[in-house]
Amino acid sequence: MDYNKAIEKLFSLHTFGIKLGLDNIKNFLNIINNPQDKLKIFHIAGSNGKGSTSSFIASILMEMGKKVGLYTSPHFVRFNERIKINNVEIPNEYTAEFFTKHEDYIFENELTFFEVTTALAFEYFSSQKVDYAVIETGLGGRLDATNVTTPLASVITSISLEHTNVLGETLAEIAFEKGEIIKPNSKAFISLLPEEAERVIIDKCKTVNVPLFKLKDYIVEDKQLVGLKKENLIFSIETLGLKGEYQKLNASLAILVLKEILNVNNFDIIKKGLKDVVKNTGIQGRYEYFYREPDIIFDSAHNLEGVENFLNEFTKETKYRKKYLLFTAMKDKSIKPMLQKLNETFDEIHITEIDYERAAKLEYIEDIAKELRIKVYPESDYIDFIKNFKQKQPNECLVVLGSMYMLGYIKSKI
Repeated sequence: MDYNKAIEKLFSLHTFGIKLGLDNIKNFLNIINNPQDKLKIFHIAGSNGKGSTSSFIASILMEMGKKVGLYTSPHFVRFNERIKINNVEIPNEYTAEFFTKHEDYIFENELTFFEVTTALAFEYFSSQKVDYAVIETGLGGRLDATNVTTPLASVITSISLEHTNVLGETLAEIAFEKGEIIKPNSKAFISLLPEEAERVIIDKCKTVNVPLFKLKDYIVEDKQLVGLKKENLIFSIETLGLKGEYQKLNASLAILVLKEILNVNNFDIIKKGLKDVVKNTGIQGRYEYFYREPDIIFDSAHNLEGVENFLNEFTKETKYRKKYLLFTAMKDKSIKPMLQKLNETFDEIHITEIDYERAAKLEYIEDIAKELRIKVYPESDYIDFIKNFKQKQPNECLVVLGSMYMLGYIKSKI
């Protein structure tokens, strides 16, 4: 089977939907001799920031001369973006051979797209003998297909109300789901979590007898420094490869993890890893300038916390005469508060929908906007809309956010 046919069949597994549970993935991993057990893993969960934190950890490890597997989701343009070793994507041939070999088992047992992709990542990283694997969860933690390992570090970047239909309706319930990636014989790390969520993680760590490192115990108040107080060292985060003050939290968390797990103290290596994170990992869609003059900015903010983080940085911009927004979202997101917040900043809000089973329909977003008395402009062809925006004045700006899937589709077409 060639790569294109394998990918077509792999994507067809979306018909099996999202199955929260570990029996399928555990059984499949047993069939392929449990490659995950051969890996030294950093496991990352969180409502926001998990992709950035994963990339910072991987980038610093690479600057240390390590061979690093990085597993993230979703992809933007190519499936292979999900599975990389030192920023080299998994070869087409490896993916095709894996799927061909296991096709009968996959369909007979109705494995999901994410289960197969996760097993593929574990198998590839193991076969290539990576020094470390940085693994980002897909959805939640407890029943996520990645939650089949005993990692070196379990890292939780943030907790906010998201996927409430699956993960729970309170911060405590969502914290419980994400906190289940914390395993005995490892170490746990959290960023700045709401108190309600932090208490759940503290209880989990006590239950499994795992040390917990809280970023708030190490970071100074202005959030631009991370202090490793045990050694009376203060590392100043000055230049990041990702734009935004909120990225300094993600970078700080990555530094703390590597300091406590591998005793990484070389500031020159850390600085280079933070600065070259895009070059080293290929991370996309984080306050990314897609086009200049007029500026078109892509951001993967897809929930209220992500939107607030983006706006805290974007509102510092004073050079734009007019600010436009192109927005869509998944139907399970809190669209109403996101629109309310975005309406405070943008002069025009344009909305659209994408061809994806979880996507909110255009009419649904319109109805929410009407309820909020926010004027919106529906765009059925958002590719043409973006192309036409390029003819605007240099001091105007378009921000595209709300769905990583939309950003990926745009990148594949333009």
